[in-house]
Amino acid sequence: MSSPGGTSWLGRMTGSKPLNASSSSSAASAGVLPPGAPQHDPPTPETKKKVDAAKAYIENLYKNQADALRRRVERRAAVEHEARASSMPAETKEELLSELERREREFTRLKRAKLTAEDFEPLTIIGRGAFGEVRLVRDKSNGCVYAMKKLKKTEMVRRGQVDHVKAERNLLAEVHDEAVVKLFYSFQDEEYLYLVMEYLPGGDMMTLLMRRDTLTEEETRFYIAQTILALETVHAANFIHRDIKPDNLLLDRDGHMKLSDFGLCKPVDGEILRSLPSVAEEDLEEETNGANVADGGEGEDAATKRARQLRNWHQNRRRLAYSTVGTPDYIAPEVLLKKGYGLECDFWSVGAIMYEMLVGYPPFYSDEPMTTCRKIVHWRHHLRFPNEVPLSRDARDLIERLLCDVDNRLGSNGGAGEIKHHPFFQGLDWDSLYRVKAPYTPDVEGELDTQNFEHFDEEKKEQRLGRASREPGGDESGARKEKKDLDFVGYTYKNFEVVGNGTSVRKKAARQRPSMASIFPGAEHSGGEGGHPDAAAALAGLAGLSVGDSAGTPEFHTARGDFQNA
Repeated sequence: MSSPGGTSWLGRMTGSKPLNASSSSSAASAGVLPPGAPQHDPPTPETKKKVDAAKAYIENLYKNQADALRRRVERRAAVEHEARASSMPAETKEELLSELERREREFTRLKRAKLTAEDFEPLTIIGRGAFGEVRLVRDKSNGCVYAMKKLKKTEMVRRGQVDHVKAERNLLAEVHDEAVVKLFYSFQDEEYLYLVMEYLPGGDMMTLLMRRDTLTEEETRFYIAQTILALETVHAANFIHRDIKPDNLLLDRDGHMKLSDFGLCKPVDGEILRSLPSVAEEDLEEETNGANVADGGEGEDAATKRARQLRNWHQNRRRLAYSTVGTPDYIAPEVLLKKGYGLECDFWSVGAIMYEMLVGYPPFYSDEPMTTCRKIVHWRHHLRFPNEVPLSRDARDLIERLLCDVDNRLGSNGGAGEIKHHPFFQGLDWDSLYRVKAPYTPDVEGELDTQNFEHFDEEKKEQRLGRASREPGGDESGARKEKKDLDFVGYTYKNFEVVGNGTSVRKKAARQRPSMASIFPGAEHSGGEGGHPDAAAALAGLAGLSVGDSAGTPEFHTARGDFQNA
């Protein structure tokens, strides 16, 4: 064993001196090694990664314990405050506190249990993308229905999405608000990451817009207001969503909207998104001419052009939604130009969605995504309101104040509160927005109804195996798997609200009791040619058992009774 400060990994990482090097302390402190001192190689990147992973694990462990204690104290304080505010009898208060303590004990046991994909019954696929799928599942412990998002680890690592998927998990674990989809569990296995969230059977805003083409101003006001509330919550947690679009605005069974899919979100002080196309501010005349050609030529009247754009938009919308690149129609120009951006880039996306709700298609739509990007960058020359679509003055003004430069954009200085005070929302009660009846109620028939989502065919087992063998890293070495798993340390999460859904704590499967043969290998071969019975066979013979009998067999209890009667 290497001495501290010697050639061991601890000595190399900490840089401590050997025990017999006290005489050289002055030279070492000056950064000069004495003659003959051993030269140590710097730690390898793999070693540094393991050290960082261990550090993150320990920090997360104690941080989670501190957070759990804080939340437990807060839950008890909330119950006591409610009891004092309602002046309930002492007996009722004690019952509430006893129920809370029971749920706390159940939650503690739940946190100790290890979750796997086998704990959920797979049902219908309701979404599929470049990195994984979203499936309707049923919790085997309580029968509750959830939406499970499943992401392949190798794809996350290969495409540089590790930080994004960790940010998504962290945001959902931190933010608990009625305007944001709720996370119940997150866990992982050797191949996949899992996010188990609430299932919203009303579908998404994209589906609603494809069915209705446009919404009324009253409906638009309601859903844009709920989008603003969701962004206010996300921004308060110091996250930028960066992917606000109708696909990520989900509806519950009552028609209320919740924000979802935080796969591109990042902390405010994170790095700039690198996977988006970069667009240069090229010569305006050249760009404008190219855009005209790409949009289908000249000479069309306004009604014909709008009808063509609506038709093309509906044809291409689904294909773009599930492609790797996605649709850039809602991305702010400062994001495309990679000049640096902040929370206000999400408000540009809100303006683009509002335009689509009232007009029928996004403001800078084109059949080619790169042409769309150019239009967004040069938005001053491409933001047009069709004459055949009547818009109120307040609606048009709000869109124009969201689809503009960052310095003039509504919300850049005062956040969501600045947008709330716009005349378009005059008379709206923001505090009761999720308690009033929604202007649209989706058709939902039962908890397993998926009619408001696109239908996806189940992938056959042979197809999955063939695709896995073709994927980069499909046949991984142990070192690569270890490196991959180090990227997702601390991914597990469990929500306290789960214990209120009748959850029974998952128990570990009972292990098979070992037999004598498993304890003493080779016992089945004892007593061979010239051999003597070994200890296992002798012990089993004394007990009146064969070597293969275990403590759970009837013979064991019969033999036990014989010994007691002897």
